Amino acid sequence: MKKKLPALLAATAVALITLGITACGGKDAPAASGDLTKVTLNEVAHSIFYAPQYVAIEEGYFAEEGIELDLVTGFGADKTMTAVLSGEADIGFMGSEASIYVYSQNPDDYIVNFAQLTQRAGNFLVSREPMENFQWSDLKGKNVLGGRKGGMPQMVFEYILKKNNLDPAADMNIDQSIDFGATAAAFSGGSGDFTVEFEPGATTLEKEGAGYVVASLGVDSGYVPYTAYSAKQSYIKEHPELVQGFTNALQKGMDYVQNHTPEEIAKVIAPQFKETDLDVITAIVTRYYEQDTWKSDLVFEESSFTLLQDILEEADELETRVPYEDLVTTDFAEEAAK
Repeated sequence: MKKKLPALLAATAVALITLGITACGGKDAPAASGDLTKVTLNEVAHSIFYAPQYVAIEEGYFAEEGIELDLVTGFGADKTMTAVLSGEADIGFMGSEASIYVYSQNPDDYIVNFAQLTQRAGNFLVSREPMENFQWSDLKGKNVLGGRKGGMPQMVFEYILKKNNLDPAADMNIDQSIDFGATAAAFSGGSGDFTVEFEPGATTLEKEGAGYVVASLGVDSGYVPYTAYSAKQSYIKEHPELVQGFTNALQKGMDYVQNHTPEEIAKVIAPQFKETDLDVITAIVTRYYEQDTWKSDLVFEESSFTLLQDILEEADELETRVPYEDLVTTDFAEEAAK
């Protein structure tokens, strides 16, 4: 059952499988530091979009669960997945499409999602000029800076375009050649009529007067399982207590976000973004808060997984669907929510 896989991830997965790394189960046991056990988390990006995670770090919730968290930023789902497959990271935080791609290659130790964090897309469409009454049809004939083929940002963007009767390939020119995180600088430098940006890129462009947010992909796409935490089958089987403690800490962070104001959330996570002014952090948190970005629990529901595969199919990135029960476990999230 072999299906399509984005080129870089495919090459990495095949190489790892060939070397036998994916079957080794990663580290034999997590390293311990005092009374805490070290867990390495590789996140796809370091973004205010993931505020509940940073609340859990700054409020000491991981330590309360006996975990010393080593946070590493992968700068792309392909790199984060590679870290998890190789055993360099214990847990990965990325779009769940990556786990589907890897499963489709039939590795001996595939990746299982155990907690969902965001339920809306976290990117925004930025125009070079203010557009008070923007319609998606305004993109016809325009140049747009997009995302990597097969990645959630680009697939959700295309999903919205098709919902609005637009052909991503024929109705506009989408530039997918720019590296992750570099599109805002390229747009500021004069490339494109529009750009699809995560925060703080969108807000930074607005503050510089170089761009204007005209639409939220999170709002216009509806509820989408955008990012989730995952680990190899072997790691979850060998360390269920750690995975439960990790999920418990995340749920505490989620509870905090659900019960505090954007201003309070911004102050807590500010140490994670030392190069960003507090007023900017607050503005970004408010933007995500008001569009209902974060789930109240971490349960990755089957309906969400089905929608994810719908999006993959529409993007021509999936030929055959994969089983929800193989790639998702809700046991840890359900226990954490009690």
